[in-house]
Amino acid sequence: MFEWSETDLMIRDAVRGFVDKEIRPKLDELESGELPPYPVIRKLFAQFGIDAMSEEAVRKSLARERAGESAGESEENAQDSMMAVLISELSGVSLGLVSALGVSLGLGAATIRARGTLAQKERWLADLMTMRKVASWAITEPDSGSDAFGGMQTTVRRDGDDYILNGQKTFITNGPYADVVIVYAKLDDGTTAKRDRKVLTFVLDSGMPGFTQGKPFKKMGLHASPTGQLFFDDVRLGRDRLLGETEEHGSGDGRESARSSFTAERVGVAFQALGIIEECLRLSVDYARARTLWGQEIGRFQLIQLKLAKMEVARINVRNMVFNTLERGRAGKPPSLAEASAMKLYASEAATDVAMDAVQLFGGNGYMQEYRVEQLARDAKSLMIYAGSNEIQVTHIAKGLLADSATKR
Repeated sequence: MFEWSETDLMIRDAVRGFVDKEIRPKLDELESGELPPYPVIRKLFAQFGIDAMSEEAVRKSLARERAGESAGESEENAQDSMMAVLISELSGVSLGLVSALGVSLGLGAATIRARGTLAQKERWLADLMTMRKVASWAITEPDSGSDAFGGMQTTVRRDGDDYILNGQKTFITNGPYADVVIVYAKLDDGTTAKRDRKVLTFVLDSGMPGFTQGKPFKKMGLHASPTGQLFFDDVRLGRDRLLGETEEHGSGDGRESARSSFTAERVGVAFQALGIIEECLRLSVDYARARTLWGQEIGRFQLIQLKLAKMEVARINVRNMVFNTLERGRAGKPPSLAEASAMKLYASEAATDVAMDAVQLFGGNGYMQEYRVEQLARDAKSLMIYAGSNEIQVTHIAKGLLADSATKR
């Protein structure tokens, strides 16, 4: 794949029309938190029929699972291409909105789809895939950060056939308003050392006794994405809320589940970065043509041309990463965690560099909120931190390389 298909371009143009009509006029409300992202996302889903298509896809998938059949790959690949276009286009106008959407679908719903029993999928999946309900995905804790598993302090202990959950999570996208929450916790069996304890994954619903959702944080960027803390105080959970309804490693252990989600999340960062880069480049080219100094367009100055050229190189590189990922998915060869980490590392740095260059190109105007590049720069920086900081990506890339080298000997 080296370019978007005609269908992809039709979707792109339609999304741009929606963005111009429904999102750009509401950016101030989204950025201030006055307007949550969810009504906008639901309107997008309704206008493009994504909600109806998603519900039908869930219905067919569950029917196939009941019959013991596998999912249809061509259908899933078509949706992957559509979502890539949707994510990149929306990221250029409101990365916070995309973050809220991406976590709910790409982490919350996807974890239930990949790890849940048929009964669990029937219970939660349709509402989440249609965005009737919003999901959050809770693994990060105040004292764990990149040491997500080793430093995890949130615990569950067995109590008869139930589990009792205690602890807290932080920096949780959609946390303040989520209807459904995927929570990772360590099993306190009274004997295993804390760092070695089994990680289990549970599904909670808002309003459960002992479960508190904190208020949204105030952040540097991603203002349209509500982020907050979750608190668990003796929350009683039945086994029907344990994903897979088993503790067995490889089926119920949360480490494997989370790592799979890490891969998808980091690939998604490349899609988001592409949207920011394309929007920064578009705005910068327009400004370089319109802004005059010393009697000529600033686009005639070589230093301005250098910035534009570097932006275009970044756009081509990140777009090629996106295309390569989509093509590999169609071939049944998705990227490994190390490869996804490499994509995330490069794309997030490229988007941040491009956005900061855009601010510099705009000069004093670029530092003003009236000009969009200020928001894009704040949002782009978040890509270097969430989905695992870029420092931890280096570790995953190196471990992947060293493991491959040892295998090939």
